[in-house]
This record gives sequence, C-alpha cells and structure tokens, in this order.
Amino acid sequence: MENTQEPRLQVAMVPTPGMGHLIPLVELAKRLVHHHNFVVTFFVPSDGSSMKPQKQLLQSLPNSISTIFLPPVCFDDLPKDVKVETRIVLSLTCSIPNLRDSFKALTESTRVVVMVVDLFGVDAFDVAREFGIEPYILFPSTAMVLSLIFHIPKLDEMFADEYRYLPEPVKLPGCVPVQGIDLIDPIQDKKNIAYQAVLSICKGSESLTSPFVKVSATLSSFSNKAI
Repeated sequence: MENTQEPRLQVAMVPTPGMGHLIPLVELAKRLVHHHNFVVTFFVPSDGSSMKPQKQLLQSLPNSISTIFLPPVCFDDLPKDVKVETRIVLSLTCSIPNLRDSFKALTESTRVVVMVVDLFGVDAFDVAREFGIEPYILFPSTAMVLSLIFHIPKLDEMFADEYRYLPEPVKLPGCVPVQGIDLIDPIQDKKNIAYQAVLSICKGSESLTSPFVKVSATLSSFSNKAI
C-alpha cells in the first residue's frame, strides 16, 4: 500500500551566541515538535568561545530537533573592550554566507515554513526572505522592553544628545516614563559601535509582520495593547 503521509513541516531557528538566547528558542522548539508535529533545525553561529553548554543542551533534545553548527567567527581584530552586544551581532553578520548555504540545502530537502530568531538575529531576515520564508523574532522579555525596542529608531531621530543627559523622562507607549540614564546599557553611548548595532537591530525589527511575544498578561496588558 502506497504511503501517502505528508512530510512534516520544518521550522528553522537561529540563536545568536549566549544561553539566554538559546534556551527560549529550545523551549519553543520542543512545543512545536510535541504539540504541532513540526521538525526543527537550529543553525548555531559561534563567536569562537566554548560551545560546550550549547552542545550539551542541543544534544539532549528529541530526534525531531537537529542542529547545524556554523563555522566559528574570528574576532582577533576587535578591541578587547568591545561590548558583548557587538560580538553577538557580528557573530551572526559574519556567519551569513555559511547560514545561507546551509539554509539553502535545508529548503531543498524539506518544506521550511518559518524562521525564528532571537532579538539579535535580524540579520538573518534577508536569508529567510531570499527563499520566500517569513522570519519571526521570539521575544521572551517584558512588553516595556519591546516598546523601547520599537521606539529606539524614533528616539535616535528625536535626541542628538546622550539619553542619560535628557532633562525629561523618556515616554514610551503604554509604559511609565523612564529617565534616560535608566535605559538599557547598550544605548547609553552613541559613539560606541554597540549603539549602532542595537539601532540596526531595532530598525530591522520594524519590518516584522509580528513578533512572537511571551509576556505576563496580568502585569503587561496595558503595554501589550499600546504596542
């Protein structure tokens, strides 16, 4: 008797370096596999540091979740005091050619329906769209931080000075006003390349149809509606 079973749909996930970026995507992957019968492939870039914790976690997952480790990136030419956000972003940016080749091979052998990245993974959007795949961001933080992410490009246009010097609190939709000095650390120095990296991420996020958002419905309901 001929087997007419449809092939399982494939989800691609691209976590940038750091266990805090990988673990939420792993939890989403397990739910997609167990509750919706997807298969998942992780494409993991590396900044050259030890990947032992990431490998231990990924190797413990069900067979329906597989992993492709991209070649590590060399950062010997970066200053020693470079901010971690810069290393994270560049790890993916410099891995795009390898990601494209691996992703192309996956699309040729399976039916890929979506790509999911973490907040630092927006550089992978072009790869997904090149193959007609819709990209999403998994955002497991608070609605207030998400509101800030969406509005950093506007704040950049509004204020030429450093945010910590602003005389009035910054007003974000659905959120209590925040003093500029209390905004996230990577945007506190506009001359640092980390600021430009975060700004680029935020501008890339503007192109999303919708992010996957996991926030407290009770504590963040007003902020969610404002977003």
